[in-house]
Amino acid sequence: MTHIKPMPIAILPDRGIVEISGEDRFTFLQGLVSQDVTQARPDHLVWAALLTPQGKWLADFFIHARPAHGVLLLETEAGAAPLLVKTLSRFRLRAKVALKDVSAEWTVLVGWKTPAPLDAAPDPRLPEAGWRAILPPHEAMAMQTATALEYDRHRLSLGLPDGGRDLDAEKSVLLEAGFDELNGIAWTKGCYMGQELTARTKYRGLLKKRLVPVSFEGADIPPRGTPIMLGEREVGEMRSGQTGLGLALLRLEALASGEPMRAGDVALHPHVPGWMKLPEPKAEG
Repeated sequence: MTHIKPMPIAILPDRGIVEISGEDRFTFLQGLVSQDVTQARPDHLVWAALLTPQGKWLADFFIHARPAHGVLLLETEAGAAPLLVKTLSRFRLRAKVALKDVSAEWTVLVGWKTPAPLDAAPDPRLPEAGWRAILPPHEAMAMQTATALEYDRHRLSLGLPDGGRDLDAEKSVLLEAGFDELNGIAWTKGCYMGQELTARTKYRGLLKKRLVPVSFEGADIPPRGTPIMLGEREVGEMRSGQTGLGLALLRLEALASGEPMRAGDVALHPHVPGWMKLPEPKAEG
């Protein structure tokens, strides 16, 4: 009898949920985040980032719309949920919205290489990324067939960033992490916090680094922040990773060189995914 491996569906325990309720929930969030919030529907997720006024990354999240309950659910890193409530609340002013951390009430479920169930929606970044759903914990546990570690390897293989594991708060810019190509930025919506730097980086060609997948041999995983060397010159640093696979922030001219790189004693091999559009490298200066 042939054993058929079940389609991979995993619970992500490191995700948190922020609920935004109130009649102004769409307009309130629209003026603050990088993507068009009005696109959020039960069958259509929105991936967006909250930036500093200077255009640097603070947090990113998937926006799940629940019109029947009059709420938006922001799926983010578990550790970022309380900070997200606090930060967004500062901008509430007279808007008719309420914010709260409801992480304990929900579980995030993801699937890939498998059809999406009725209560899920496609990951808006890439078709290959699969689907995402927010379910009560007992419902999510009944559907689980894979581990969060397996999903993380899938994410790394696609070159998808994972919040603070790959970006630095108040330092990273969205275009370094592929938010443009991965549908995390709306270039035609109205103003939002940090828009000016984001637009200037794109239209003036100011980008010098990109977050790209890297492979390496051996069991040792270079820790986050490990300098990446091209010969005697530092050209980037390691971000998230698992055995043999990771993401690294690398200078564009280093990527273009095609020369071997190292993170400590580990040889790295960058792989630019097909979705990534690299600009011409800028000379240092």
